Parts: sequence; structure tokens; C-alpha cells
Amino acid sequence: MLIITVLVAVICAAYTLELFLAKPDWAQVGLHMLIPSLPNGQAVLIAVGMLGATVMPHVIYLHSELVQSRNHHPDIEAKKKHLKMEKIDIMIAMNIAFIVNAAMVVVSAAVFFSRGIQVDSIELAHQSLEPLLGALSSGAFGIALLASGFSSATVGAMAGETVMAGFVNFKIPLNLRRIITMLPGIIVILVGVNPMKALVLSQVSLSFALPAAIIPMLIITSKRKYMGELVNKKWVNGAGVLIVSLIVILNAVLLYLTFSGKV
Repeated sequence: MLIITVLVAVICAAYTLELFLAKPDWAQVGLHMLIPSLPNGQAVLIAVGMLGATVMPHVIYLHSELVQSRNHHPDIEAKKKHLKMEKIDIMIAMNIAFIVNAAMVVVSAAVFFSRGIQVDSIELAHQSLEPLLGALSSGAFGIALLASGFSSATVGAMAGETVMAGFVNFKIPLNLRRIITMLPGIIVILVGVNPMKALVLSQVSLSFALPAAIIPMLIITSKRKYMGELVNKKWVNGAGVLIVSLIVILNAVLLYLTFSGKV
């Protein structure tokens, strides 16, 4: 976990540096944080991908597994304290994810979109950053990309271990579980698929998987026979249903735009 923490810190530092060098129009940034827009199918595709990349359904299962090591006290007060600390943990993690994703969008808009530059590969993004923002920014981009890759791969492998061991109940060695989890990504790279397209589509697939993770979680946590005093409050269930509905609608809109040829 220390490694992941260090990687996250590196990512945040790198994107903070890029934000400083890009010099975006902060008035426009503030306006569109409050009033988002999805002008075309490509924008919907990116928005769905960012949703999947930020929330990540497999991490819901992974986090449920990781917190068990801290859940040693049977009394309800200790469990409530544990829950409070986990809420703080998740709020920090989700806001860091939001900041990183927002920084990527702002940097892209300030550097590429404002100059009419089309970027369809990670390599082109790196080459375009150097003349526009200098070698220092290209270095920051590389560090952020490497750190985010390590962080994502680590979390994905750990989540795969959790699902196979806890849900599928495969009794196979730990290292073999990790290899199986990481194998699809390695195959995609080896067959020569455009890494940027593969990255976007993989994040979009995570958004489509989100309801399958959130809906069972809402059902279980809303039942007092399972949760006892920690059962969801009505407003929590209502907020959960609203969030899942928005995710399903956004995914459905993307499917419609895709099959109608607008993406």
C-alpha cells in the first residue's frame, strides 16, 4: 500500500506541474466544472470512460476485502468508528482521482484543443507536449504515465486476486492469479492495438460494469438482517438509486450514439 501511496503522490505532483506550465483559462475551467457539456458522441465516450476510470467497479470488491484486516472488534461502536474512518479514506481517494482526471482534461484543453492539435496516440501526446511546454513538461508527462500505469496495474491485479479467491473460489497460487489477471492487458499490447484506444475502451467497459457492482451492494446494505444498526439510511438508498440510474442512462446514451454511428 505504501508503493501505491507513493505512486499517487507522484501522479498528483506531475499533473500539478503540467497544470502550472499549461496556463489554462481558469475562468472557463471554473465555469465548466459547474456547467458540464457533452457536445458530441466522442465527448460522451470520454465522459463514460472517465467515470469508469475514476470509480472502477473492481475496486469496490477490492476495498471490501482490504478493510477486513482492520475489522477485528465485534462491538458496534468500534464498527461505527471503523466505518467513519473508511468514509474519510474513500473521500480522500475519490477526490484525488477526481483531481487527476480533471487535470488531464484541463491540460489537454489548454495545450491541444486550443491549438487545434489532434492527438490519437500516447506517443503523439508526448511529442506534442515538448515543443509547446518544454522538456520539463514532457518529463512530467512520462513520470505521470509510468506512475499511473504501475498504480492501475497493481490495483487491477489485487482486485483480480480478490474476485478469484473470494467469489469464484479458485484455489490457485497467488502469483498465478496475478499473472491471469494481468494477461489480457499484456495480450492487447503484444498484438499491436493502439494503446490509447485500448485504454479508453477499457475504461468505458468499466463504466458498463459499474451497475453490476453497485446494485448488489445497495441491495445488501439496505437489508437490516445483514447490516444490523449499520443498515443504509433511506436517503443513502435514494442517493444510490439516483446515482445508478444516471450511470445506466449515460451508458445507454453511449450505446445509442455508437449504434447510430455518432461515435
